Amino acid sequence: MPFWIEIIVGLVSFAIAALSGKMLIPFLHKLKFGQPIKVEFGPKWHEGKQGTPTMGGIMFIISTVIAVAVGYVVYRITSIITLGTESVIASKAALRLLSCIVFCILFGVMGFIDDFTKVSRKNNDGLSPMQKIVIQVVISVLWLLTMRFLGDTNTNINLGFVSFDIGWFYYPLMVIVIIYLTNAVNLTDGIDGLCGTVTMVNMLLYTTIFVILSNAEMTLFTISVAGGCLGFLVWNFHPAKCFMGDTGSMFLGAAVTAAGLVTHQHLVLILMSLVYIIEALSVVIQVSYFKYTKKKYGEGRRIFKMTPIHHHFEMSGFSEYKIVITFSLFSLIAGIGGVLLVFFRYMP
Repeated sequence: MPFWIEIIVGLVSFAIAALSGKMLIPFLHKLKFGQPIKVEFGPKWHEGKQGTPTMGGIMFIISTVIAVAVGYVVYRITSIITLGTESVIASKAALRLLSCIVFCILFGVMGFIDDFTKVSRKNNDGLSPMQKIVIQVVISVLWLLTMRFLGDTNTNINLGFVSFDIGWFYYPLMVIVIIYLTNAVNLTDGIDGLCGTVTMVNMLLYTTIFVILSNAEMTLFTISVAGGCLGFLVWNFHPAKCFMGDTGSMFLGAAVTAAGLVTHQHLVLILMSLVYIIEALSVVIQVSYFKYTKKKYGEGRRIFKMTPIHHHFEMSGFSEYKIVITFSLFSLIAGIGGVLLVFFRYMP
C-alpha cells in the first residue's frame, strides 16, 4: 500500500476524533454523563475528577470506522486488482478487516452499556463480572469462528523461532487470551492519557508489522486506531476534559488483541502488550497475596501500594505525566523488540 494512503488515513482519524470532542463533550456534560469516582479504585486525590464526562471513546470509535472506510476506498481505487483469484483474495482480506472492526465495536458496545449503567446509577456498579465474561466469551467465539470461515485456519502457536500446532485447543486458548488482554487494557485506563498513549504507540508499531507482512488492509485499521487515539488525547491529557470510559477501553482492548492474533505471532503479541499484561498481573498478584496473608496471618498484606501498578507509581510520587511517559517508552522499547522479531523472520 502506498505510504501516502496510510498518512491520510491516520490524519483523517486524528481530525475526526479531535474535532468530535468539541460536540461530544458538551453533549455529555448536558446529559450529566460524568464518571463516578471511588477512592478504593484509585488515589484519594482522584476524587477531584468526579463528574468528568465519560464515554469519550466514542470519538476514536467513530474516527476509526470512517477513516478505515475512506482509506479502503482510496486503496481499492488506486490499486489494480484483476478478476479471478486475486479478486477473491482481496475480498476475503476486506471481510477479515470488517470482522475485526465489528469485533472491536461489539466490545465497545458492551463497554457503553457498562458506562451507561454506571452513570445512570451514579456509582461504579455497572455490569456484573459474570455478565461481562459471558458477553466477552460470546463475542470472542463468534469472531474466531468468523475468521476461520474467512480462511484463517492457522492453529499454530508461534513463539518466535519455535512454532507448534495445538489443533482445536487453539480456539479456547485464544478466547482466554482475548478476555485477559481486553480487560488488561481496561485496567490500564486509570490515569489521564495513559491508555490512549500506550495504545497509540502499540498501534503504530503494529502498522509497521503489517507493512512488513504486506497486510495492507490491517495497516488501515491500526493506523486509524492510532490516529483516533491521538485525536482523543487532545481531550484526555492531564487534566482530562473527558474519559474514554469502558466504551473506549474495551474497544481498544479488542483492537490490540485483534491486531495481535491476526499476525499469528504470539511472542510478538506478548511483547507488544507487555504494559497491559503487567498492569493486569499486578492486580492478580496483589489480590492473591492479600488473600494468602489474610488466611495465614489473620490480616491481609500488600506487595504494591495500590494496583493496577500505575497507581503504585502514583502513590510513590510519580506525576501522571511521568507515568504516561515512562509506560509509553517501556511499551515502545518492548514493541520494537516485537517488530524486530517479525522483521528478521520475514524480510529477505
